[in-house]
Amino acid sequence: MEKTDGSADAVTVHLEPWGEEDFWLLRLHNSPEMTAHLGGPESEEKLAERHRRYLALPAGRMYRAVSAADGRTVGAIGFWERAWRGGTVWETGWAISPAFQGRGLAARAASALVAEARAAGTHRYLHAYPSVDHAASNGVCRRAGFTLLGPVSFEYPKGNWITSNDWRLDLTAPAD
Repeated sequence: MEKTDGSADAVTVHLEPWGEEDFWLLRLHNSPEMTAHLGGPESEEKLAERHRRYLALPAGRMYRAVSAADGRTVGAIGFWERAWRGGTVWETGWAISPAFQGRGLAARAASALVAEARAAGTHRYLHAYPSVDHAASNGVCRRAGFTLLGPVSFEYPKGNWITSNDWRLDLTAPAD
């Protein structure tokens, strides 16, 4: 799935399903800077567990976000099921590699992911829960068409409580 925002210098991003060989990307994103809003870096064992979860999601899918211009991997994004407020929703999360940040690639990857979540059916809503202090990720939600529902107390990773914003996108609404 490809998405561009229509500007002349926009880089088109497409999503490629997460594969066995993509563990390197988890390692790349496991720095204090990249995990500052997520409870900090994980051990090698925790990274390996997450990689296995990504490969075996029972519903949803993880992806590498790839620049269509040159084929370079720019980050990771995915969606999975989460129990939320008495129901089940899709949740999404992403990470754009430091060398590619600040170019709007996360918002384009999120828009491409919305199309994938719509195609999967199953759940009406796609949620994102960035920390209230993470301006860049909250901006991604806004640019990708999510609606801010407000702050919530959120546990991520297990044992680490943060205040997050609950952003929601109605997958049954017409696509822009």
